Amino acid sequence: MEFDLVVRNGTVITASERMECDVGIAEGKIAALMRGLPAGKREVDASGRLVLPGGIEAHCHIEQQSSLGIMTSDDFESASISAVFGGNTTIVPFAAQHKGQSLVDVVEDYEARAAAKSVIDYAYHLIVSDVTDKVLHHELPALIRQGLTSFKVYTTYELLKLDDYQILDVLAVARREGAMVMVHAENHDMIRWLTKRLLDAGHREPKFHGIAHTQLGEAEATSRAISLAELIDQPLLVVHVSSREATAAIRDAQSRGLKIYGETCPQYLFLTIDDLDRQGMEGAMFCCSPPPRDAASQEAIWTGIENGTFQVFSSDHAPYRFDETAKLAAGPDASFNKIANGIPGIELRMPLLFSEGVRSGKINIHRFVELTATNAARLYGLSPRKGSIAIGADADLAIWDPDLAYTVTWNDLHDQVGYTPYANMNLTGWPTTVVSRGRVIVDQKTLFAAPGSGEFIPREPSELARPSNKLRSEINPARNFGAKIF
Repeated sequence: MEFDLVVRNGTVITASERMECDVGIAEGKIAALMRGLPAGKREVDASGRLVLPGGIEAHCHIEQQSSLGIMTSDDFESASISAVFGGNTTIVPFAAQHKGQSLVDVVEDYEARAAAKSVIDYAYHLIVSDVTDKVLHHELPALIRQGLTSFKVYTTYELLKLDDYQILDVLAVARREGAMVMVHAENHDMIRWLTKRLLDAGHREPKFHGIAHTQLGEAEATSRAISLAELIDQPLLVVHVSSREATAAIRDAQSRGLKIYGETCPQYLFLTIDDLDRQGMEGAMFCCSPPPRDAASQEAIWTGIENGTFQVFSSDHAPYRFDETAKLAAGPDASFNKIANGIPGIELRMPLLFSEGVRSGKINIHRFVELTATNAARLYGLSPRKGSIAIGADADLAIWDPDLAYTVTWNDLHDQVGYTPYANMNLTGWPTTVVSRGRVIVDQKTLFAAPGSGEFIPREPSELARPSNKLRSEINPARNFGAKIF
């Protein structure tokens, strides 16, 4: 067999295996895994390197307008370039519906932006914020069947949040169509109540964002969302989990056999609420929701990563510049509730976890692959095409130098944000060569891919999104009485 590319002499790592072998690639697919493959048209020597599946960054906000009308600083070109330099070969951002918008129109607009600019493959989740009859009964089911098999709902943000009744409606659609539902879980009224009292007392600084977005509010909304999903037997992924209490709620649900999944992010491992209390307005750079917590929550998040409470590790890249266009759009001394929520991290997601998780011995390399690639593929219907190194899969590879030491600076990154919250961290391990569908698109700090060369990847319903067919006991008798609920 003739290979277009052979990656030779590396150590191939998957979520379950470690192989000393070459990788033969033909027509964008992995065609052979064995030592001593014949020469390819192009060769990459991976001696002394780790050959990992390309990362799947499945929670990022790219070229997305917030509910307050602020556009993210990264478009699909800059974000995808930043992602691939960090070892990612697929991104799954959000096509966000705002009140009054058609989901179909939102998707058409988003697809046009992505198709013209992304240098790597992409899919996208939906954000559902306006559950009209048309959306529930026509648009959402049709889009799921077209390969947009995941969407997100909010329990907070005035212009995005759904009430419990509305969430049950969208969970029911997901159950019928086989979609994965993600939830941003914070108690809106707790935040609103605390915010008013803090502002009334003159507390405006960024650090009070972390007080208003209480850990108890995250825990309550997480438990409530789990109860809603349990009621109708719909799998649910709780995203960007930050607190000890929310982690415990997810772990408890899993121990009861529920299909509840968890995601966490770098900011909850490497930042704390103290970062919001920096000089002047510098704390605004660290405002995100949920906010970074305390050392006890950091420890709980690490434990959840180690013991499997969390299936995915995502950046929640929400790139807002620290200037009047974004973070400070409401003024140079904006109150904490007017600061654009979100921090960047798409390029550093995998290096941070590799250095501080794998190199430190907190997790092994197989768990790293699960958290950064394989589980995202399984959760979101990208498997078996993406997320692993296997015969017939897309040839998406990240070749890592596990011993490369460096100090983080924003000048070495590729996003358009202007700062990184992880500046001056000393890390070890970086992907030096990245292959996307058989194309070497990053090698030795140089990009070899044009905007628009990435492809849209339609997705199948995830195997993990299937209900267990175990409705709550108090609902089951409805069937005996001839009541059709679903």
